[in-house]
Amino acid sequence: MKNLEIPKIYSIKKTPKKTLENWFRLMTIGRAIDNKAPNYLKQAIGWSYHAPYAGHDGIQLAVGQHFEKNKDHIYLYYREMLTAIAAGMTSEEIILNGISKATDPSSGGRHMSNHFAKPEWNIHSVSSSTGNHTLHAVGTARAIKYYGEKAVAISGQGESSVSEGYVYEAITGADKEQLPVIFVVQDNGYGISVPKKDQTANRKVANNFSGFKNLRIIHCNGKDVFDSMNAMAEAKRFAIEESKPVFLQANCVRMGAHSNSDDHLLYRSSAERNYVIEYDPHAKFRRLLLRYNRFTEEELLEIEAAVKAEIKVSHKAAMNAPDPSPDSIYDFVIPEPFVSEKYPQGLHSEVGEKKKLITALNETLKAEFRHNPDTFIWGQDMANKDKGGIFNVSKGMQQEFGEKRVFNAPIAEDFIMGTANGMSRYNKKIRVVVEGAEFADYFWPAMEQYVDTSHDYWRSNGKFSPNITIRLASGGYIGGGMYHSQNIEGALVSIPGVRIVYPSFADDAAGLLRTAMRSEGLTMFMEPKALYLDPKAATVVPDDFEVPFGKARIRKEGDMLTIITYGNTTHLCLDAANKLQEEGINAEVIDLRSLIPLDEEAIINSVKKTNKVLLVHEDKVHGGFGGELSAIINEKAFEYLDAPIRRVGSPFTPVGFNRILEQAILPNADIIYKAAKDLISY
Repeated sequence: MKNLEIPKIYSIKKTPKKTLENWFRLMTIGRAIDNKAPNYLKQAIGWSYHAPYAGHDGIQLAVGQHFEKNKDHIYLYYREMLTAIAAGMTSEEIILNGISKATDPSSGGRHMSNHFAKPEWNIHSVSSSTGNHTLHAVGTARAIKYYGEKAVAISGQGESSVSEGYVYEAITGADKEQLPVIFVVQDNGYGISVPKKDQTANRKVANNFSGFKNLRIIHCNGKDVFDSMNAMAEAKRFAIEESKPVFLQANCVRMGAHSNSDDHLLYRSSAERNYVIEYDPHAKFRRLLLRYNRFTEEELLEIEAAVKAEIKVSHKAAMNAPDPSPDSIYDFVIPEPFVSEKYPQGLHSEVGEKKKLITALNETLKAEFRHNPDTFIWGQDMANKDKGGIFNVSKGMQQEFGEKRVFNAPIAEDFIMGTANGMSRYNKKIRVVVEGAEFADYFWPAMEQYVDTSHDYWRSNGKFSPNITIRLASGGYIGGGMYHSQNIEGALVSIPGVRIVYPSFADDAAGLLRTAMRSEGLTMFMEPKALYLDPKAATVVPDDFEVPFGKARIRKEGDMLTIITYGNTTHLCLDAANKLQEEGINAEVIDLRSLIPLDEEAIINSVKKTNKVLLVHEDKVHGGFGGELSAIINEKAFEYLDAPIRRVGSPFTPVGFNRILEQAILPNADIIYKAAKDLISY
């Protein structure tokens, strides 16, 4: 979109004196703390990471002053101290963050210093992965547009972050959906020590996006207060009135090193360093106030003295604030889930008509969309005419609930996941279900956002919980080969902050999905796609069925051997157990249903009864979840074991495409039967 004229609302002559006084006070507070921060590290008090903002003063003041708390939503990057102050955070709150105190409003000392947030004001917590919050801003803007609010989402970042692929995904998505989001890119010429010429071919990174249909590009001098104020005012006006995204590029300078762990003397000449100091925006603004007789020297000195006194008081208060308690590390890992009163054990009567697993999922999704009108779902191939997902799990949903609640996402898994995170930030009522990838194997591009989202609740000290259910069609036995038949739960279980469930039967699929969608927090819902239409997985499914997290189900009682399993292999284990029963071997089969949280009580009780354990899963034995189960049993029930724990799973290879190769790799009932026989005879 062409650059348009920016209305000149603010100027040194016309801006009210009270406004100018406030701006100078905010800039002086920010610069005082910016200069003071490294001293905390030198005194071993804290602030071990500080990225000075000096040289970005104009644009950061403008962004913070145009942010309306509890209305707009803003995502600050690690260099945006002045933006945080201009948005309303106090000097004490900034110092509390810097020295990682328990009362730090950003994270209670859990996150790196210089990551400023106040979620209760919509100043959102972001991670250290540069620029990834652009996706969150887009998701939030999607919610702003859906609910019809006259507000904007703002993403602050440096120009080098634009090299990240997910930033392109965010801007592309905002352009396609025409969302009220402002990408404020503060260009100081360096990504740590990497000069801009090594980042992009265009001198101005905004020009990389000049062909975008709905994107407004605005350039401003980020060192100049008035140019930045006018540019930000126009950006916000356009984003709200036109409901279209804005790329606001602010030309800045970085007066110091990247951070206190960087030495810019190693890559910047003395001439360059002197040059940027000459263009100090704070000093320039002070000179303008005097030159145009808006303030006297005495008035400015009085403001500076008041700021100095304020910083002294804030420092003392922050130093006396409590440190985080070691015991608090277990707080806010994941929210308390929805608790079923009618089905506390996740069990029901077996009276009624059996439904296939795919039908159970489809009907539960529809029921929950009726139950909560603030529920949304998107993914690839989700809703095009009569198609509803690659496996038709969401069939008929767009027809009933409309294209604003059920819609296709681009083929960009990080975008799917990141915008789910952002949309869930809009309010706590929202529940987002995403088909994270058409096949679980394709979820890896979304892992950056998955990891970020997994620690949002902990990182924000319980102030924000991403209420998202990720659906993934998982596993093999379909002749899919690589990227269509692998299991990934063995890798996922190492990441705290996420519930992981893996049903084997239609009723459990329905009950776990309902619980996931009604709970706060992040749930990974693994669907064994080979069982979607398999009659073996069909069961009676009560319309309101709920399955608690962390409750295993005994599929077959026994007292001679415990077989622990989940997903596709549950049915294979039952087949093997029935064959063993014919030979007088009474094996107990436990269907975990939930991997995180895990029903350790059911496992240990069974081990005490049978004294022998066979762990079975479809995933590779090496690195698979069975290794963790084995360790838990060894630690907590070793004295009850009469034999070594045995594991059955896939060999340490990918799953091949040819059916002969697949059958040679994936476990089957005969392999499980033979392993059980060997264990019984030990």
